[in-house]
Amino acid sequence: MAMRYLLLFATLTSPLLAQLADGPGMAETEKNCKGCHEVERSVSLRQDKGGWNNTLTKMVGFGMKAKESDLAIIADYLAKYYPADSMPPLNINTAAATELESRLGMRRSQAAAFIEYREKNGKFKTITELKQAPGIDPAKIESKKTEIIF
Repeated sequence: MAMRYLLLFATLTSPLLAQLADGPGMAETEKNCKGCHEVERSVSLRQDKGGWNNTLTKMVGFGMKAKESDLAIIADYLAKYYPADSMPPLNINTAAATELESRLGMRRSQAAAFIEYREKNGKFKTITELKQAPGIDPAKIESKKTEIIF
């Protein structure tokens, strides 16, 4: 019985103990990202520097107040400690909206339109078919086609 309570406690408190990787840019990242969402969400989507810059631009659009110099430091920090190369391929037929937004640079409305199209028309089978879907930037798909699976 005591083991169940210990397991429950560990499960409920482990998110509270999550921390960013220690390194240059950690303080700026924590200061600017933690105000809107939990630390795990900030780093859960591993990206290359361009992807992190896209995410930061989107967050500024949502109202994040950060100095330009901090944004550069944050992008460098995230690209170093939470890089894209540790990410599995993106399954375009099962990807959630947040994955489409972060990995393919879609806006929220584009991701929603894409998912609606996918649900209505079925799974994608080819890159060519994918490039014709709403919300998709064919150039982005072409540049990321090695990261996409069906």
